[in-house]
Amino acid sequence: MLAAVIFDLDGTLVDSEQQGHRVAFNDAFEALGLRDHWSQERYRGLLATTGGERRLYRWLSSPESSFRNHSEEERRAMAVSLHRWKTDRVEAMAASGAIPARDGVTGWLDELAGRGVRLAVATTGSRQWALPLLEKVFGLARFEVVVTGDEVAHRKPDPEAYLVALSRLAVPATDAVAVEDSGPGWEAARGAGLACVVVANAETDLGSVDGATVLLDGFGPSPYEILSGALARF
Repeated sequence: MLAAVIFDLDGTLVDSEQQGHRVAFNDAFEALGLRDHWSQERYRGLLATTGGERRLYRWLSSPESSFRNHSEEERRAMAVSLHRWKTDRVEAMAASGAIPARDGVTGWLDELAGRGVRLAVATTGSRQWALPLLEKVFGLARFEVVVTGDEVAHRKPDPEAYLVALSRLAVPATDAVAVEDSGPGWEAARGAGLACVVVANAETDLGSVDGATVLLDGFGPSPYEILSGALARF
């Protein structure tokens, strides 16, 4: 019996990575006087590091960054400042409706809710922008539980966010399914004992999700392709 489905947010429920977060990161670089800029291709590679502040610190420490020659303390401080600025920018974008739902995902939410399946979100994103985004795009009341990066000590691929969501839902992992779009997300779901449906997007490294319970090329509404696995549990 499927009791609950726990969705990732970025890249899964919403089309946010390239047109939302990447844009906001670049705006933050400019606002704080850095020459750094993330192209779509470069950002795609950076997504392997989850959590915006961690991603920024790793970038600022890399040979490609204009800030690379600063001390570790300065790089950490700059990562914090950039992330704060970027988070404010994404919050404004979310509230304005600039970040859309992925095609077909609302139909999935409606169908699952109509069958009495409980809905939740487990994201490593900040609560500051995640809640306004969910409210604007879907209506926050759809989701019984929302776990954000502010509420866990460890980001994906650590399973903590999913474990917290399962605890709040009070359902065992065997009665729930995760929906993700990336390798780190799938690893987090697997670590929590969850079956995982990966719904690929343009940023998904298909090699990193090999072994997911189900791999789809989209949510619809036109017929999607099952790339691997089966949808028997749904």
